[in-house]
Amino acid sequence: MNPLLLIEDTASLQMVYESVLRGAGHEVVSASTAAEGLAQFRKLRPQVVLLDLMLPDGSGQELMREFLELQPDTNIIVVTANGSINRAVEAMRGGAYEFLLKPFNEQRFLHAVENALADGTRARGERAAKPKDSGPLSSFVGSSPIMRQVYDRIRSVSHSMATVFVTGESGTGKEICAQAVHGESLRANGPFVPLNCGAIPSDLLESEVFGHLKGSFTGAIADKLGAAAVADGGTLFLDEICEMDLNLQTKLLRFLQTSMIQPVGAPTPRKVNVRIICATNRDPMEEVRAGRFREDLYYRLHVVPIHLPPLRERGEDAIEIAESALVTFSQEEGRNFTALSPEVKALFRSFDWPGNVRQLLNVLRHAVVLNEGPTVTIEMLPAELRQPHATLTSIPVQPVAPAPAPEGAGLNELIGKTLAEIEQRVIEDTIARHHGSVPKAARELDVSPSTIYRKRESWAKNRKDSA
Repeated sequence: MNPLLLIEDTASLQMVYESVLRGAGHEVVSASTAAEGLAQFRKLRPQVVLLDLMLPDGSGQELMREFLELQPDTNIIVVTANGSINRAVEAMRGGAYEFLLKPFNEQRFLHAVENALADGTRARGERAAKPKDSGPLSSFVGSSPIMRQVYDRIRSVSHSMATVFVTGESGTGKEICAQAVHGESLRANGPFVPLNCGAIPSDLLESEVFGHLKGSFTGAIADKLGAAAVADGGTLFLDEICEMDLNLQTKLLRFLQTSMIQPVGAPTPRKVNVRIICATNRDPMEEVRAGRFREDLYYRLHVVPIHLPPLRERGEDAIEIAESALVTFSQEEGRNFTALSPEVKALFRSFDWPGNVRQLLNVLRHAVVLNEGPTVTIEMLPAELRQPHATLTSIPVQPVAPAPAPEGAGLNELIGKTLAEIEQRVIEDTIARHHGSVPKAARELDVSPSTIYRKRESWAKNRKDSA
């Protein structure tokens, strides 16, 4: 195996890194400048490079680009000072395998190198055998230009350890995106473990993520592996990441920096090899500004963003998705549907789909369950879809969402309002009481979070239409 290439201009650090690597059995060749590093790279063609981004004679990022042009399957671990995290994130987006922020401990350092070596060995054979493609991935359906960009983004990032941050409206397929990243990665044979941070009470979330030992708290009747341990060797998908409690965000940040987990009640931590993918339908930067999400965690997670477009921006994808789902649902329900009528296709193209793909699938399931076929017609669709200017809900709402009711307000405040106005008032007040958390409000109201998201999207559209 080719030696590791270490490019570090600080002599003392170079000596420390060399000592650690050689002590772990690795052969190392070092360089102190960009020019020397490039010369050694051309000579050795290393599988793994440790690269300081701040070099005396050039930019580490420019040097990394040259390396990847010469040998695209090189795994480059960038090393930089804590104040230069933006440079490290840019490097990850440019193709780096992993980044380390100084100071870091020896275990974290060696763990990153070992992962890069292991993944690099598998990658050489797998990439050579894999033809280049730009079509749909995993369970995605749709060939619109905007989705082809998403597929290309997924393929380009899948080989690295870079954390992926998926954003998009409710119902756009964020978990499918996470599964696609996992499926295209070198971890595809490892576990894919999804965890919805908004569906688990905050006092239990730490145990769900990191696990616990028997007797560590009331109700802990047996040892429990957390999601991070279950995902060892694979991918951990943290959905609705912005719902995570601030205290747990601190522990997640520590986990990302050290690759070590410590179950509740455990005396010592242990190392796991996990890739993190997270998702939210909120604006994460707005959550940071509001103080609900740690800024340092945001920058550690928001390395490679992937935004999933709403269905209304995907052109003919709505028809492709509907036709594919029609075949599947017909088989599942024992029906003989084979096509959509021209009128249904026209409606699907013009509809706003506030609930996105999830709403479209529900509409198709509704038609298949209640009818025999063979063609889906307008009459088979839910009533609210057939109405002019239909939205997901036809309940009238007042133009401006009401402010939360003052403490002590009772039934008298609601007298004279329509049932729809009362519903909106109760939902918005409950969300406000939970500091903007839709999942927590949904648990109190005993409804699905997606129901609230859809209603709020409908209210927003009605306000816009009436403006």
